[in-house]
Amino acid sequence: MAEIAPVPLRIDIVSDVVCPWCIIGYKQLQKALAQRPGRFDITLRWHPFELNSDMPEEGQDLGEHMAQKYGATRDRSHAVRGRLVALGQSLGFHFDSGGQRRMRNTFRAHQLLHWADEQGLQTELKLALFEAYFSRGEDVNDPEVLASVAASVGLSPEAAREVLCDHRYAQTVREQQRQWLDRDVYAVPAFFFDDGYPVPGAQEPDTFLRLLDKIYQRKTPA
Repeated sequence: MAEIAPVPLRIDIVSDVVCPWCIIGYKQLQKALAQRPGRFDITLRWHPFELNSDMPEEGQDLGEHMAQKYGATRDRSHAVRGRLVALGQSLGFHFDSGGQRRMRNTFRAHQLLHWADEQGLQTELKLALFEAYFSRGEDVNDPEVLASVAASVGLSPEAAREVLCDHRYAQTVREQQRQWLDRDVYAVPAFFFDDGYPVPGAQEPDTFLRLLDKIYQRKTPA
């Protein structure tokens, strides 16, 4: 029997770099894909979503932000943090459990990610930004931090600074955000397979597996 070639699969992920469930969801997806090796030829794109589009330049204390936006108490925030740390560890991602953290404005980061997509290094930059924020507590709104993270994945830090300085992708990112809002994406992560098959939230690998198997069956001959 002739070997079946991998079937093409486009995966779009709408997310923010300060959303912990976005990296969790991505890791869950990767875990599912690893259980179906060789089945898919994947094209992956990340799309902008700002959890806090009105976040000030200096950011906001995370505890204060969680209380103000979600009504979360200190004990509840601590419990959620502990769950994230444990879940991240099980998926191979480190959430720094200590120290003070601030919620950050991410509009600059999304502009840089759009540029990185044109350079073929968008996923690499996205994952590096997750690590910068969640694992090292860095300010992902600081242009110098962003340039350094860009350099860590093989992008030119000088070119990154220029992108952030001249705001060449600002309008494009705003338009993309509106497009996803028009598609009723109001929370992240949100996954779309082949521009359809929506999967909201950081689902378990089994949820992704069921959808991946359905897509594969529909794309391969009986």
